[in-house]
Amino acid sequence: MKMSQLFGRTLRDQPAEADLISHILLLQSGMIHQVSTGVYSYLPLAWKSLKKIEAIIREEMDSVGGQEVKLGILQTRDIWKQSGRDEIYGPDMLRLKDRRDRELALPPTNEELITETVKSFVQSYNDLPFVLYQIQTKFRDEPRPRGGLIRVREFDMMDAYSFDIDDDGLDINYQEIIKAYSKAFERCGIKTVIVDADSGAIGGKDSKEFILLAESGEDTIILCPKCDYAANDEKADFQIPNNNPESANPLKTIATPNQTTIEEISDFLNISPQKTIKTIAYMSDTEIVLVSIRGDLEINEVKLKNFLKATELVLATDEDLQKANLIKGYLSPIHKEIKTIVDKSIFQDTNYCAGANKFGFHYLNAILGRDIIPTAQIDIALAKDGFRCIKCPGTLKSKRGIEIGHGFKLGTTYSTSMNANFLNQDGQPTPIMMGCYGIGIGRILAGSIEQHADEKGIVFPKNIAPYQAIIVSLNTDKEEIQKISLEIYDHLNANGIETIIDDRNTSAGVKFNDADLLGIPVRIVVSSRNISKNSVEIKTRISTDGELIPLESVLQKSNQLLNDYF
Repeated sequence: MKMSQLFGRTLRDQPAEADLISHILLLQSGMIHQVSTGVYSYLPLAWKSLKKIEAIIREEMDSVGGQEVKLGILQTRDIWKQSGRDEIYGPDMLRLKDRRDRELALPPTNEELITETVKSFVQSYNDLPFVLYQIQTKFRDEPRPRGGLIRVREFDMMDAYSFDIDDDGLDINYQEIIKAYSKAFERCGIKTVIVDADSGAIGGKDSKEFILLAESGEDTIILCPKCDYAANDEKADFQIPNNNPESANPLKTIATPNQTTIEEISDFLNISPQKTIKTIAYMSDTEIVLVSIRGDLEINEVKLKNFLKATELVLATDEDLQKANLIKGYLSPIHKEIKTIVDKSIFQDTNYCAGANKFGFHYLNAILGRDIIPTAQIDIALAKDGFRCIKCPGTLKSKRGIEIGHGFKLGTTYSTSMNANFLNQDGQPTPIMMGCYGIGIGRILAGSIEQHADEKGIVFPKNIAPYQAIIVSLNTDKEEIQKISLEIYDHLNANGIETIIDDRNTSAGVKFNDADLLGIPVRIVVSSRNISKNSVEIKTRISTDGELIPLESVLQKSNQLLNDYF
């Protein structure tokens, strides 16, 4: 490709509407064009990279026996109602009607349709197992799209599904696909961490995320440097240190005027936050719920929502509190009329300070099991940096990252609700055991930029770069320079090195800046000064200095640099 003919153009200044570095550089390099909020067109350079990412993923999925399909995009809402997710997805899923007034949906994911499809063909255990996958454009009406391709409404995704007769088969396919993901991401030149995750609206039991580490990421993951424990903060567990065991003291109330926060109560009573109880009121769909946790910890609302099986979980409003006769700032875990959930951080051998549900008053010496009789006691604490690992004596560390892949053990969640059965060896109808697996194609492109970019621009890994080499042709007004540049260009392309040539009639500074901005792995400079020495200058995108090499060594040196490049 000649840059004089390339569609799109680079921008000298950073676009003001972008915040993340990947968004800035994708716009500045002329790789994407915004259509509407959270919707982008991919221009030639970006599309070449995305096709390479897709090819890598296809090869790795094929290597574990995956069979590629392409499902219909427009789906009937009936199958979503059958699975029960039509309401769960809420406004994230676009719903519409056709001219015959049939209810349809643009799906954000495809568990329903793939289950309906497989159900039509699978009859007995002899038809299992198998893995199906597709790469398709999807739409999710994100309430807060941001960061260019990091969080969008329209996106390209590889989604795969495994179908087995039992848990053992699911475990095998699950592990094989996780390995395929690891190889694919490694070939894409990005570093990822596999973490335990929450299944969210997909459902199912076990779930793992592939997180690309980047400070700009929206996800927080919790890692242990001393062992292999890793989980996102929605799922992470940790060791909760107990207070020193105490004898139970009588429950009593104490005046605490205007002391409504844990910090204020701790200072006022001169006690540690670990000896206080924080109680928060939530609306779990239409039911008010009191949730109590030790004062030095925070509530993990994902864990709480999963336990309550709530479609919607929000903080109770002042009006909600008033209707339930609850006093804001003094909420109490000692309440018989309202469902009360207590975290495992609250132990029976500690005298706690807790709200008395009376304005200006708290309880002292509240004891779990004597005074506090919860509806349930579960793990609803949010793990944080510095907490103790659940698996070893290590100290947990928090990192920011971008989710680019996800695997779920669905089990029979969808096959049961949609009657997708097979006849087992005894001739009995049995729900198909399912797993599902997704990769965000655009997120790999954007995440790679977030992980590798420098102050000059994009730094592409060689396997997903739109081109592997760029020829910067200077002094293009001279026929000899044009001729030699084109000869090198043709020679490299003919020998399998995808090459773009900057043949534009513009300054050397503009060409060098654009070469750095575009992030092509190998740069070759052809100039009058170099040609006078029968040489060209060659360097990688991450090298500081170039090297003069003979003209006849360009192919050999380019291959060498690419072999050593990441």
